[in-house]
Amino acid sequence: MYLREENPSKVTHADIVVGIPSFKEADSIAYPTEQVSLGLKKYFPNYSSVIINADNHSPDKTEEVFLNTNTEIPKIYITTPPDTPGKGFNIENLFRKAHELKAKVFICVDADLLSITPEWIKYFAEPILDGYDYVTPVYSRHKYDGTITNAICYPLIYSLFCKDIRQPIGGDFALSAPLMDHIICQPWHTTTEEYGVDIFMSMNAIAGGFKVCKTGLGSKKHKPSAPKLGPMFTQVVSTAFLIITRTVEEWRTKNSIEEAQQFGLQHLDPPQDLDVDRESIKAQAIAEFTAQRELLQKVINPETFSQVDAMYASGDINISAKQWALMVFDIISNFQEAEDRLAMVNGLKGLYFGRTFSFMNKTWDMSSEEAEVLIKEQAQCFFDNRHYLIDKLSQK
Repeated sequence: MYLREENPSKVTHADIVVGIPSFKEADSIAYPTEQVSLGLKKYFPNYSSVIINADNHSPDKTEEVFLNTNTEIPKIYITTPPDTPGKGFNIENLFRKAHELKAKVFICVDADLLSITPEWIKYFAEPILDGYDYVTPVYSRHKYDGTITNAICYPLIYSLFCKDIRQPIGGDFALSAPLMDHIICQPWHTTTEEYGVDIFMSMNAIAGGFKVCKTGLGSKKHKPSAPKLGPMFTQVVSTAFLIITRTVEEWRTKNSIEEAQQFGLQHLDPPQDLDVDRESIKAQAIAEFTAQRELLQKVINPETFSQVDAMYASGDINISAKQWALMVFDIISNFQEAEDRLAMVNGLKGLYFGRTFSFMNKTWDMSSEEAEVLIKEQAQCFFDNRHYLIDKLSQK
């Protein structure tokens, strides 16, 4: 739970709760807060509403900036104790507070958004009020923004849960009260309390049989997540693999892709620019693969490993969509019984960077729209080979 709450307007009930999780966002949180207030006032004047900043005890002035931002909608600030970082902690606190306020609609938006408009609130809330349980975003994004989504999360949602949800870890979303209550009761792991929370929500919403849709928001302009080595990869992928192996019976019998209904904007603005150092991605791929080669040789299919091992040895890395899919499935099939699951996931990093580098080489001169075709073909390749994972899990 949260350590401290500031509730200047003494809010005790809200039909619509908009949460903004944060950690050290003093320089950016005012803008999304203003836009959320404008959206709630313009489109939902007959509903009681509140904006809640769920913070990780930021050492900067995030709290001060948020509470002093001029809004017509009341605000609440809540925070975890010191030295308790993690987006998942903030989301969990937001769910509990929204439940306490008896909210019908919960919306979450990132604290670093530069492109949010009042209409985002409309596009998120209306589907929930119309009976949907989970609303995921549709953005135009640079072809290399969100590579964990493009290379892992999207193809896994598409191929295993058989739902075409393009941005399952987009950061901005909306939930119904029943779905919030369902998710809060699922097994939360350490990685869920951190960056794994978005994929945790998406997979549990689909596996739980809740009504899922998408909403078009335009271009997402924020602090972009170009491919980088860090905790996000481990936390997101570990959480995804935990849910996949826990919900096999819910997804293994699915055999066709269900297209999610799209609300909001149907035509999106061009994506923001993004600078990417392709050679740095290659260097990270080789370094990580070299460090994890012994582990990978034990868990990857020998034929596939031999092909990829030769690529890394020569420096000519060109991992195909099918090779990538089969290697991800190899890791998942070994994940559940692994003595060190995090080590198993970290073993995938070098291959992830290698696949990202290969994709960059193929799409470098393409527009983001043209590259999007290949991203969707990759997801279809995962689906076409899903039997490979099902067969391996059946042998466990």
